[in-house]
Amino acid sequence: MLASETEIGELIDALRGSPWIALDTEADSLHAYPEKLCLIQISHAGGDVLVDPLMSSSLAPLLEHLAGRTMILHGADFDLRLLRRTRGFVAHEVFDTAIAAQLLGRPRHGLRDLVSELLGVQLHKGAQRADWSRRPLSAQMIAYAQNDTRYLSPLRDQLEAQLRERDRLTWHREACARLVKACARAGASDPTRVWRIKGSAHLGPRALAVLRELWGWRESEALRLDRPPYFVLSHELVLAIAERAGRGDGAGERPPVIELPPGLRSRQRAEIDEAIARAWAVPEETLPERERTERPPRPGADLVRRNEALRQRRDLRAAELEIEPTLIASKAEIAALAEDWDQGLAGLMSWQAALLGP
Repeated sequence: MLASETEIGELIDALRGSPWIALDTEADSLHAYPEKLCLIQISHAGGDVLVDPLMSSSLAPLLEHLAGRTMILHGADFDLRLLRRTRGFVAHEVFDTAIAAQLLGRPRHGLRDLVSELLGVQLHKGAQRADWSRRPLSAQMIAYAQNDTRYLSPLRDQLEAQLRERDRLTWHREACARLVKACARAGASDPTRVWRIKGSAHLGPRALAVLRELWGWRESEALRLDRPPYFVLSHELVLAIAERAGRGDGAGERPPVIELPPGLRSRQRAEIDEAIARAWAVPEETLPERERTERPPRPGADLVRRNEALRQRRDLRAAELEIEPTLIASKAEIAALAEDWDQGLAGLMSWQAALLGP
């Protein structure tokens, strides 16, 4: 694997002479917290290489070069967001082979399926759930990682030719450009809402205060242990503890005694008890409130008819083109168009709007 300044510089020189670059990444989100960029796989005209972000003193020159190139990726969303989040990287242009396969109406668009069907090469699942932060990488992990980019250039060539033949290349370029733009956004979490995990909407104010304290404790513990929060305490257990601890003793003066799950250390048990106690020390008037989600008014008959007519038009066009209907417009986009045609069009790509037009 490449890690030294000299090795990175030689790679950049090689990339300058290559007409194409294929890229993939690996993280350790199943094994560490927060996740880290653990590996960058690059294929180019001169071969396949692995770059070690964990050992490299600086990736800035390499990332700067990649930011000015068109890169081939498969399912680029994860990789671009990981690079943006961990290294501040924003891509210039990508060719996403998964998006290309979808726009061509291929029923299977996973990398293994496409490589098998179009190139006649069988890829093994191998190290999908491996710990990519471990060093040295095993021979199986190295082979798996290299295969993620090794076949992307010939795959791109075939898919691009098919897109051009079916007059859908501009669709693909626009879809990839929108993906790049979406992945470039920072997307910071709202600290006032981030602790409101799925399933907490039914909790009362005191239970919500407990949940907020438990979530904060779990985050700190996950960072201390370098383990994903779910492995410290599952979402289901956090919700169950918050619900039980929020009921009180009937007099509303002190938290109930909660039976915690086995496997927790005495320190962790004590800290959870302290978190519950802090939640019970919150005055009634400052307890978090339930989030009220107002039900939208029942749509009128005209709106329902417009929505259904647009859905039928979308489905008919999708059937003619042999692609998934949601590629043309999602359920939410159809609803937005039915509500306000001009405003709804603003959220669509030009080719989607053209397909839905009269």
